[in-house]
Amino acid sequence: MIRTGRIFLAVALVLLSAGSIQADENALRQQAQARFGVLPAQMPGAQNDTPELVELGRQLYFDKALSINHSQSCNTCHRLDGGRGGDDNNKTSPGAKGILGARNAPTVLNAGFAFAQFWDGRAADLVEQAKGPILNPVEMAMPSAAAVEQRISAMPDYQEAFAKAFGSDAAISFDHIAQAIAAFERTLITHDRFDQWQRGDDSALSAQEQRGLQAFISSGCVDCHNGPLLGGQKYKKMGLINPYANTKDKGRMAVTGDPEDAYFFKVPTLRNVALTAPYFHDGEAASLQEAVKKMGWLQLGRKLNESQVADIVAFLNSLSMENPGKFQAISE
Repeated sequence: MIRTGRIFLAVALVLLSAGSIQADENALRQQAQARFGVLPAQMPGAQNDTPELVELGRQLYFDKALSINHSQSCNTCHRLDGGRGGDDNNKTSPGAKGILGARNAPTVLNAGFAFAQFWDGRAADLVEQAKGPILNPVEMAMPSAAAVEQRISAMPDYQEAFAKAFGSDAAISFDHIAQAIAAFERTLITHDRFDQWQRGDDSALSAQEQRGLQAFISSGCVDCHNGPLLGGQKYKKMGLINPYANTKDKGRMAVTGDPEDAYFFKVPTLRNVALTAPYFHDGEAASLQEAVKKMGWLQLGRKLNESQVADIVAFLNSLSMENPGKFQAISE
């Protein structure tokens, strides 16, 4: 009888422990759903996109004719091939003439969900953003919108494609070029294990990844990296608590002219962050581990220990798209 009682007690303790673990996971899931939520099925503006417009945008996105010397396309810096995360994995990117840009190329994946574009928010949406690099003298370096229109208009295949997308009477304009590229970029939505877990799949996140999520929330990372993008919805000062070493780039101040905006940058999305090293606006953090440590100190005033960093990095890896090669076919 004593032995049987011990067995019953052991079983009861196991069941209680399992119930407690499940309760803890459910509570964490509720926190995550309230703080983040899953990515919507469609980006803003996509409801008006047609297959013809998206296909035209796809062609333009990969076409090096949009650069002064036919050396670069949008995909050169925001790569969708080779399992990339929508960037080129360089600290800063070389332009058509070999000159390095001043900032790290942000990911194009899920970009249309953000409240503004570029690190300093100087473009309101994907259409405005698409125009910037083409005319930027350091990037694709085309001399004018008219020069872009003239080059694309001279290509017979594009004459047909633009007619399908905009109507036979529509001109091949710089605005239409940007609209088409933006329509294509609105299709670049990714799905990951974190979304699966938020929807109720208990097996989608490991115990360490769940610990990392809890540490991400409790340490304060979530104060900036929130919403479905885990970022992309506000500006924040780089070096909020402890100063950042790079003081040359004044961030949003260059756009607004307001000294109060010095060193403010758009909070980047953390979706697919494990695929987009190096990190920060200047690419100075080589690894995700380094980035987590530095963010803890710079933005939160916390010296995260190795266990906390490892757990948070494990969680961030769960934000990588399910199929890293999913966009390979569209680039070929």
